[in-house]
Amino acid sequence: MRACNIEKISGDNMAKSIITTTTKLAMAIVEKYVKTGDIVIDATAGNGHDTLALANLVGEIGKVYAFDIQEEAIEKTRNLLAESSRFYNVMLICDSHEKIADYIEEKGQVSVALFNLGYLPSGDKAINTTAESSIRAIEESLRILKKGGVVSIVMYPGTEIGKTERDAVLSYAQNLPHNEYHVCYSSFPNQPETSPEILLIEVK
Repeated sequence: MRACNIEKISGDNMAKSIITTTTKLAMAIVEKYVKTGDIVIDATAGNGHDTLALANLVGEIGKVYAFDIQEEAIEKTRNLLAESSRFYNVMLICDSHEKIADYIEEKGQVSVALFNLGYLPSGDKAINTTAESSIRAIEESLRILKKGGVVSIVMYPGTEIGKTERDAVLSYAQNLPHNEYHVCYSSFPNQPETSPEILLIEVK
C-alpha cells in the first residue's frame, strides 16, 4: 500500500485535512485493484474527483459508471471531466446508487465500487446518503463485482445521520459470509471520534 502523506495542521483546517487524507488513503487502496481496461463504479460522484481518478486508472479502453442523485453533483463532475478531456470513458448517471444494477451491463466484471458517503461538499447538507439506500447499493455492488474485486466505503460518523449510517453499514458488513468476503474496517483512534472511517469489502 502506498504511504499516506499526513500534513501537520491545526484549527479550522483540521477536519478538512482528515477528510482529505482519508479519501486519499481509500483511493490509494483502490488503485491496487484497478488496471487499464477495467470497469469500475463511483457510486457517489460528488464533485467528481474520485470519478476523474478512476477514469485515469482505467484508461481509454476502460469504463467508469458514476452515480449521483443530485444534478448539481453530476454537473460538477461533468465540468471536471471536460477540463481533463476524460468524457470518453465515463458514463454519468443522475440516479440513486441503490439502482446500480439497473445500469451496469457488465455484471460479474466490475473491479471496484467506490462510495464516499454523506453530503455533497459545498452543496445542500440536508441531502445525505442514508443507511437504507447505501446498504442496498453496497449489496447490489457486491453482486456485480468480479472475484477479487472490492467495495470501498468512506463513512462520516460526525453527524447523527452519518453515525446511524456508519453503524448500519458496519452491521451489514459484519454479517457477510466469511467464506465469500474479506471485510476490513479502518478508523483513526488518535483523531476525533467524528473523523471519517474506511470500510473495505473484497469478494473472495
